[in-house]
Amino acid sequence: MNARPSAQELDHVLRDDTSGELLDPQIHARQYSNVRKAHETELIEDYVELIADLIDAKGEARAVELAQRMGVTQATVGKMIRRMTESGLVTSQPYRSIFLTEAGHEMARLSRERHIVVLRFLRALGVSEDTARQDAEGMEHHVSDETIEIMRRFADDRESG
Repeated sequence: MNARPSAQELDHVLRDDTSGELLDPQIHARQYSNVRKAHETELIEDYVELIADLIDAKGEARAVELAQRMGVTQATVGKMIRRMTESGLVTSQPYRSIFLTEAGHEMARLSRERHIVVLRFLRALGVSEDTARQDAEGMEHHVSDETIEIMRRFADDRESG
């Protein structure tokens, strides 16, 4: 016979009072909605951030290098470039470099900023460098501005103390 889970095991779905009741369905649905929204944009943000990194480090971003660094085929990169072009984030021409639009630069800046905060936070917690780099890749898309700010303050405190 299975024992009922403890309140600690259900903490992620319980109201924050002591009633032991589940979250209100609308609040619960909002959590899932936020995750779905993050999933919709995270790949685009990763591409835009990588394009900005390549431009800053090498002076240009090319599809072949995007494919190598993302671990995907050039055809996959081509589809993503078309999608980003339609979204107004990049401009490109066949066999030429890829350029960020103003909107692309802003998305890359914000994504990079969040990424660095998460990476600094994980390092401040004592996470190994390899694991921190791997975990930070993706986490930045799934945390709120409030959480990012707290992570930033925590990392700042650890680095200055």
